[in-house]
Amino acid sequence: MENGVVRESGGAAASLFSEEEEVMREISGFKRGDDYVEVTCGCTSHRYGDAVGTLRVSLNGDLQITCECTPGCQEDKLTPAAFEKHSGRETARKWKNNVWVIVNGEKVPLFKTPLLKYYNQALKGAGSHNGRTCHRDEFVRCTACHKERRFRLRNKEECRIFHDALADQNWKCTDMPFD
Repeated sequence: MENGVVRESGGAAASLFSEEEEVMREISGFKRGDDYVEVTCGCTSHRYGDAVGTLRVSLNGDLQITCECTPGCQEDKLTPAAFEKHSGRETARKWKNNVWVIVNGEKVPLFKTPLLKYYNQALKGAGSHNGRTCHRDEFVRCTACHKERRFRLRNKEECRIFHDALADQNWKCTDMPFD
């Protein structure tokens, strides 16, 4: 086993899912690559019907769907949430329930399959908001009046002021700089 990838004997392709997970072989369109697994998936819209695509689950946790809803559809490398929206689903935002795969002829939501085993949302955009670092406001209690004072943490200077106030055991409101 190397980097979470089980190597089969004879130097064959690496596999994401262990052989005892027979459900994987029963999923329609199942195909195993070197560092990914592909299956046929879909999302049902009450207005437009089923939109079909190919879900690729990569070893690094990426989920990408290539849409095949119509022969001329150019949508490629969609996230499951974007595929759900593209399919015209009225109640989007629950892609783990709404995007399905076919197991033994029945539509099964993704969350009921082992396909999400490698999905890791925590790694995507951890500590950022639209590519920008995001800080929350913090509070420090004044030792003189016992009121909690808000510190905005939007840039380095404001963060430094907050950390200095937090480190000072006898911090007072009068120590707070004004704009």
